[in-house]
Amino acid sequence: MPTLEPLHPDHADAVLAFELANRAWFARTVPDRGDAYFAEFPARHAALLAEQAAGVCRFHLVLDADGTLVGRLNLLDLVDGSAELGYRIAESAAGRGIATAAVGLARRLAAHDYGLHSLTAATTLDNPASQAVLTRNGFTATGECLLDDRPGLRYHRSLAGGD
Repeated sequence: MPTLEPLHPDHADAVLAFELANRAWFARTVPDRGDAYFAEFPARHAALLAEQAAGVCRFHLVLDADGTLVGRLNLLDLVDGSAELGYRIAESAAGRGIATAAVGLARRLAAHDYGLHSLTAATTLDNPASQAVLTRNGFTATGECLLDDRPGLRYHRSLAGGD
């Protein structure tokens, strides 16, 4: 069972290493972050921490049972009791149920700790694994969208009842 750990300043090196190690894997199904993301990573990490401190977003590391960083999970744009869910799991951890479990943990955190009432998410059409993770967690497809010019689906999940 994975755990979620809030992003901290001392996570910068581990997060950068995770993103670099999995860049090609992620680019298969999500828009690439681009070279500037990596070149300017310290400033980007500091900006994320500032957003988190302001309560605008909540950033988490996904750790496996051994405490190894295997993913990231973010709740973005916390407004009016809702947030956008985003996540990415390392290639080495794919297919082990970690994403499904992490999204389940995020649902509970969102409802109980952050006071949210609903979550939205989006994934590209060529990412059936992510679609399955969302469906297993009670998200419902609400319509089509484009993610950096790639066809995708938007999802919604009410958190009524605490998760």
